[in-house]
Amino acid sequence: MKDENILNNLSVSENLLLNDKRTITAWAFFDWANSAYALTITTAIFPAYFTAATLDEVNILGMHMKNTSLYAFAISAAYLILMVLSPWMSGIADYGGKRMTFMRFFTILGAISCIGLTFFEGMSSDLPATAAYNLQQVGIGTICFMLGTIGFAGGLVFYNSYLPLIASEDQYDRVSAKGFSYGYIGSVLLLVVNLVIIQKPEWFGLENSGSWVYRIAFLMVGIWWLGFAMIPFKRLPQDDDSKPKDNLMGKGFEELKKVWQVIKNEKNIKSFLGSFFFYSAGVQTVLFLAAIFAKTELGFETSSLILVILILQIVAIGGAHLFAKLSDLKGNKFSIITMLFIWIVVCIAASLVQESIQFYTVAAAVGLVMGGVQSMSRSTYSKLLPIGTKDTTSYFSFYDILEKLAIVSGTFIFGITDQLVGMRNSVLVLTVFFIVGIILMWNVKIRDTSIR
Repeated sequence: MKDENILNNLSVSENLLLNDKRTITAWAFFDWANSAYALTITTAIFPAYFTAATLDEVNILGMHMKNTSLYAFAISAAYLILMVLSPWMSGIADYGGKRMTFMRFFTILGAISCIGLTFFEGMSSDLPATAAYNLQQVGIGTICFMLGTIGFAGGLVFYNSYLPLIASEDQYDRVSAKGFSYGYIGSVLLLVVNLVIIQKPEWFGLENSGSWVYRIAFLMVGIWWLGFAMIPFKRLPQDDDSKPKDNLMGKGFEELKKVWQVIKNEKNIKSFLGSFFFYSAGVQTVLFLAAIFAKTELGFETSSLILVILILQIVAIGGAHLFAKLSDLKGNKFSIITMLFIWIVVCIAASLVQESIQFYTVAAAVGLVMGGVQSMSRSTYSKLLPIGTKDTTSYFSFYDILEKLAIVSGTFIFGITDQLVGMRNSVLVLTVFFIVGIILMWNVKIRDTSIR
């Protein structure tokens, strides 16, 4: 009875047409829009550009660290900020009906930050007043990157929370995979354009423009992100203005407390979220730092890295649907555990690679499970929510907070290990996260939502 009262208090009347193709397509276009940031900034171009544009050892407020460690710590700091802010923001979205407002806010923040990265020209050892110039440059690069990351990840919790509102349970896997597929396709299209500009700058009158051929990619991401986001902003259900507006911050925390009262008695949800935390620490750290690894350990040029990432993204499109199909046949848990075993093999292999062809093979394996594990995690969690849940944002806040905490933990441990004993050992340490994830996932029971 107590749980039912909690759920009733969380619920609102939402007149939404489930499984409407137009609405689902609009929802998927948000992935199309913001995945350009995930691919170009966090994966393909910016990581290599950051290491090339900064000195091998960076002095930040008297602290000396490797530039690769600084990059990892910047990710940790961005997600630590998000982890602190997310609970009350998502709670406010549920209680105050501001789901769309926060999606817009984070999108604008992220897009403008991408545009700001065009001013990150790089550090130098030859200029007068080098220390001041270098501090300014590393500040622009690091802060804009952190704000862009906050904008990207901050909007995802509100985007994810729309899934149970626009699709029935039996369609979660398919709709979730469609979102990821749109994200991969859209981001690959933009990355191909960026690759052409980098490889053939003379076609665009940029042959003598130095780093501008890379920085123009950051500008294009910001414009692409903001422009295509207008589709979901226009077509998705808008904010509920009838909800109370008083003391929203306090109410946001109250909403999370109510959700916790439900979650703490749900063994399956707790086991899944524990598993999700550990394997996300491994998955997200690999995705954030794979390009840094290839650039630093294997000497990949930026153009070569882009080709690797393109292969990875194309494979990921098929991977998302492959594991959705496997889930139909064998269940979500079997599908996720299979992918986690593959991730363990990936990390071990990556710590041993010496040749470029070996890295291409590992990258293809990453692509196979990258889209699948993210898509399947989101849809599996949706299936584990208590039946009848309407206000999903606070539930997805727990999911989102754990993912952010996982990223903070994974990237921080990676950065510390890199600073102390080198990057290859950092990659090897990540296998522990996947092993623990498998152990916890083993006890999860997922209800069958398929229609036979």
